[in-house]
Amino acid sequence: MCANYRPASREALSALPLPPPDFGYGEAYPGSVVPVVTNFAPRQWVPALFGLVPAWAHDLKIIRSTYNARSETLGEKPSFRHAWQRGQLCIIPAEVLFEPCYETGKSVRWAIRRADGKPMGIAGLWERKADEAGNLHWSMTLLTINADGHPLMQRFHKPGDEKRSVVILPDEAWGDWLRAKSESAARAFFQGFDSGAFVAEPAPR
Repeated sequence: MCANYRPASREALSALPLPPPDFGYGEAYPGSVVPVVTNFAPRQWVPALFGLVPAWAHDLKIIRSTYNARSETLGEKPSFRHAWQRGQLCIIPAEVLFEPCYETGKSVRWAIRRADGKPMGIAGLWERKADEAGNLHWSMTLLTINADGHPLMQRFHKPGDEKRSVVILPDEAWGDWLRAKSESAARAFFQGFDSGAFVAEPAPR
């Protein structure tokens, strides 16, 4: 699970072959507006709510349970089924992930980042919904996989809880993820990342 991360900065995103976001954003929690790039608009960063809002939802409280999506049940859960079946894929750029570590016997926030300092691209799903005035609003969820046995991500979350990790895409696979045209093609990206390319350390508030 991931409920808190720091989006990649506008400066970092300027190094990518896309115009940088033209809107402001900060550290992300469910309900925050963050930059994502979608396969609907692959040449621009769009402002998306952190927490997927399906078309049938009438209350934004749903984002409390839709900011992460288990890859194993995407086709079953009503909140994610529409976006998954329609192949609404996106990439969420992050500078740092924050996860709780209990190795000291209590919860300590840790920061996880790439060793080279570059943005990581997290695989996600998007939705777009019109409000009563007809304005369109984007929302997204981070995709997760089981992390039992992952050298790094198995260290986080409460003892006894299933270990989960977001899906971090290799740099060279960003375009391929957005271009995936079938469920099997998308699922091929649901793999653990190379922990040797990342650093993690305590980052208490």
